[in-house]
Amino acid sequence: MSSTLTVDIFVSVDGWAGSDGLPGYFGYFGPELGEWVAAESALPQQVVMGRRTYEAFVALPDAAWGDTKDQVMGLEKVVFSTTLEKVDWPNTRLCARDLTGEIEAMKSGDGAPIRTWGSLSLARQLLGAGLVDRLRIVTFPLFAGPAGREPAFTDVASADLELVEHRILDKRLVLSEYRPTGKDIPRA
Repeated sequence: MSSTLTVDIFVSVDGWAGSDGLPGYFGYFGPELGEWVAAESALPQQVVMGRRTYEAFVALPDAAWGDTKDQVMGLEKVVFSTTLEKVDWPNTRLCARDLTGEIEAMKSGDGAPIRTWGSLSLARQLLGAGLVDRLRIVTFPLFAGPAGREPAFTDVASADLELVEHRILDKRLVLSEYRPTGKDIPRA
């Protein structure tokens, strides 16, 4: 049996995955999004993230975690970084080796499904390497405009995607789940 890899990306309608000066979740956190996040976090999984995402989560005050911190700390986590010397979370290991080689090894094992947290650079590399089994995009109903900090899909190669599922959360967010087909995109 092998593990699957799911990449989750939260974006504004104009394609920004982050913003300067806007709150978390672009200010659109609602009960259905909260339920989805909690349900996904409760599933067995191996979490992979990059240094910046790890540092952002480590900096969160305990109150920001609500009642999920113990559950999250119980998950197996891998932080990919060539600059960090250690990670302080339980059940977390630091990996400075080749990202794609490590993910290939994780996928070939019989562990829990693998899921990214944030980490756009990591997500882009995994998409480019053809290692992503599911790409889930939550689109938030705003144009981030000049507040946009990081375009979600910069330098991602063209790829054909099959829509697997979609839902509306909180009557305003669109959750789309895609499967890369491995086919070339349609050409004129």
